[in-house]
Amino acid sequence: MASRLFLTRNPSARASAHRAMARAALFSDSSARVRLRRYNRHMDKARAFEAAARGEGAMS
Repeated sequence: MASRLFLTRNPSARASAHRAMARAALFSDSSARVRLRRYNRHMDKARAFEAAARGEGAMS
């Protein structure tokens, strides 16, 4: 399970980590299509973790 990759249970910290991974995805040595897909995937997760931290709903 992917959630085991992070040792913290703090949703804000996880969101921050996903934002960092999203930025790294933009500068990776891949095609533009792959970089954009990775960026969007990480940003979606970051937004979900931020919403969970604010208590706005369950994560999907």
